[in-house]
Amino acid sequence: MLNEATFSDKTSSKDVWGFQSFVENAVDEGFFYDLLTTTKPVGPTICYKNQEMINFASINILDLHNEPDVLDYFHDACSKYGLTTGGSRVTQGICQAHADMENALCQLTGKERSISFASGLLANIGFINAMSSKFHFSATCNIDNSDTIFVLDRDCHWSLWKAASHLQFGKQLFAFRHNDVNDLNKTLAKLHKKHKKIVVVFESVYSADGSIAPIGEILDTCEKYEALSFVDDANGFLIYGPESRLFAEEFAAMKRATFIMVSFSKAVGLEGGAISGPAEYIHGFEVLSGTSLFTAAIQPPTASTIQYIMNKLTKQPEIMDSYLSRSLKLRQTLEEKGFILNDTPSYIISVMIGNDEKAVHVHDEFLQEGLIVPMFRYPAVKPDHALIRIMINAHHTEEHIQKLVSVLENVKIKYQF
Repeated sequence: MLNEATFSDKTSSKDVWGFQSFVENAVDEGFFYDLLTTTKPVGPTICYKNQEMINFASINILDLHNEPDVLDYFHDACSKYGLTTGGSRVTQGICQAHADMENALCQLTGKERSISFASGLLANIGFINAMSSKFHFSATCNIDNSDTIFVLDRDCHWSLWKAASHLQFGKQLFAFRHNDVNDLNKTLAKLHKKHKKIVVVFESVYSADGSIAPIGEILDTCEKYEALSFVDDANGFLIYGPESRLFAEEFAAMKRATFIMVSFSKAVGLEGGAISGPAEYIHGFEVLSGTSLFTAAIQPPTASTIQYIMNKLTKQPEIMDSYLSRSLKLRQTLEEKGFILNDTPSYIISVMIGNDEKAVHVHDEFLQEGLIVPMFRYPAVKPDHALIRIMINAHHTEEHIQKLVSVLENVKIKYQF
């Protein structure tokens, strides 16, 4: 038995769990920074105490939450629906705001049924959990999909890999090279011989490098081997799709996917996520996902405002068209100035830095110049493949963008990337 003196000696260390040293070293090495506190609505600029900075870190790309009509609608929805769900969907039913929003989403995705979650992350975790679940409620009410095989694109979001982390890699969990249809085909050819329940998981637009999946080819391959397909459209929802826009063919093919997950934080600009798909699956997700059963949903006025914004963007495509045009213009400017960018001309512009330590210095230079620009380094990307990610805001002024370009030119010369 451990005596009191021995126990005291072993626990006297100030940092017995290692968190203090981890945080100190992580900050020193630029893995993350002390959190800043914003004091005004986030948009093209961001305010920390009394200092206003130009913000290129916001994923709320259209800044619609600051538009007068959106704010008025939200305020009315607060009075109509209240501020809280008061509990999970299963315990007390679904709010009319959520039902209307989910029905509208079905119209956009072409699916039979939709279910919303408090975030896209919870939607992803809930999907993996539901599709691999085993429950025995009674002799006649039970389900067992514990033998499901998941095949993920290697660059899938953390939430998807985390949700599948309980599965044994190489037995129930497999990966294919990023956007590599040939590698997916080889993987499915082997798995199809032994397994009947296979789900292929990939993203439409990848957040670090802005790459677009070969959606049609991936779905062709899934159909060839009778695998279900799940597209994480968090970064593409209501951004791409119309024939007049880039990648129209790929996004037209997406409706063939079995399931489509969307996040409302990008084009819509509000919190929340949802999954659309066949009615019997989605209905089962109410219980089997866990992330619907054991937590509350999106706040009702937010759900209602999401529907309002989806309708607004559908009826006024010029809002997104103008945004994408400005984004492509910035990409062209950076290319002309010799910056190494991600290959795909999506609205996500990644400027390649390379060396991780160099990227930390570049990030600090931006802060000193009054700009917030996100920096991705290992483990978000491969070691020494660091980059800075730029997503312009619809309300950025030309002066904002010119300052970004100017600072980029200066740090490019200084740090030689």
